Amino acid sequence: MAHDTLTVLVVDDEPAMRLVLEARLRSWGYETVLAADGDEAERLVKEAHPAIVVSDVVMPGRSGLELMQALKAGDPGRPVILITAQGTIDMAVEAMKQGAQDFLTKPLDHAKLRAVLDAAREEIELRRASQKLEARAEKGPGFGALFGTSKRMKEVYEMLEAVAASDASAILTGESGTGKEVAARAIHERGARAKGPFIALNAAAIPETLIESELFGHEKGAFTGAVTSRPGCFELAHRGTLLLDEIAEMPIALQPKLLRVLEDGRVRRLGGRQEFAFDVRVLAATNREPREAVQKGLLREDLYYRLNVFTITLPPLRERQEDIPELAQRLLREFDEKHAAAVVALRAEALDLLVRYGWPGNVRELRNVMERAVILAKGEWIELSHLPPYLRHPETTARIVLSPGATAAATEKELILRTLEQTGNNKAEAARRLHLDVKTIRNKLKSYGLS
Repeated sequence: MAHDTLTVLVVDDEPAMRLVLEARLRSWGYETVLAADGDEAERLVKEAHPAIVVSDVVMPGRSGLELMQALKAGDPGRPVILITAQGTIDMAVEAMKQGAQDFLTKPLDHAKLRAVLDAAREEIELRRASQKLEARAEKGPGFGALFGTSKRMKEVYEMLEAVAASDASAILTGESGTGKEVAARAIHERGARAKGPFIALNAAAIPETLIESELFGHEKGAFTGAVTSRPGCFELAHRGTLLLDEIAEMPIALQPKLLRVLEDGRVRRLGGRQEFAFDVRVLAATNREPREAVQKGLLREDLYYRLNVFTITLPPLRERQEDIPELAQRLLREFDEKHAAAVVALRAEALDLLVRYGWPGNVRELRNVMERAVILAKGEWIELSHLPPYLRHPETTARIVLSPGATAAATEKELILRTLEQTGNNKAEAARRLHLDVKTIRNKLKSYGLS
């Protein structure tokens, strides 16, 4: 990787020391400016804007520690390396506490100095790269909370704009974690119904016995446990938008009733006689290919055609890897503010790993990884060690290791729980990957004593 030439300010009251350091630094590819004391150093900082400062600690007038405090007040990110012939452990600890990049003793170990300078250079380049990523992220195209500057995402934004400008139904497709609900919410917020409610119903997250009541509402006494009357999603979404998430997981017996309600524009609560008219824009989402779901008998063809005025497919993260650096930096900033941390950027090797990883859980998984890393990072940089072990050592977590004597039931349980972990607890996506139906996943979890 080519480096820009950086300027280093050398501050030392001994002329011979200044000249020795100047020669060394120039041979290592750095520009130099020289100062004999703290006052001259502060003037040169304003004139030459050095990227790094190397200063003696014991000097006439202001000490190196005092100079560092003044320089850090003006630019906290500028690395300051302190050197002294009279160093004590206490002084070194105090210097590091106050923000010194490093603390070296004379006679100088030049190999150590070069390593410290190279580390400071890397951090400067990381800061600059993160600032560029943030600037690109702010100026780059997006749609609501969806973000990405890749060609694939620009095509998605165009479709979303067209849908938002109309009142038509649409089906949003894509793998779990690609942002289907985020896209639906953005369509609502950009459309004519923005001042109305946005209601989302996840058909895979609600037990079959309750889903009809959630959709249509119920009157008091309509079934055991119905102690009060309750409006359904269509009433709640009146003059707004209703998202039917995981539509292909909706019980097939319920789908004709849903179609009739959509076509009539009127809904009757369970156990009720009165019909309520509603004015709702309906969006649907599924992580299955809708036509395939129709062929498999999971989605009724007439309901599919009623909803499918537009189909918008959100691409998986692995197919838009060029968006990952900006996405990661954007998430870093979001979680840095949320957790009141002081994280600046990812180390190059950490970012490289994020770009190379396959992201089966897509943006949802990236969000989880970035929040975890920000919480674990104690300083300004996200290191490789702050990323989950399964990213750093994929070969150890890619398969389930069968212990001797493991039963089929125990192995099945581990497989289901591991898949749910990978999908961010999305039962519909886990069912799709395991070639099971959601009801089976739900029943298995119940048998494990888990919700």
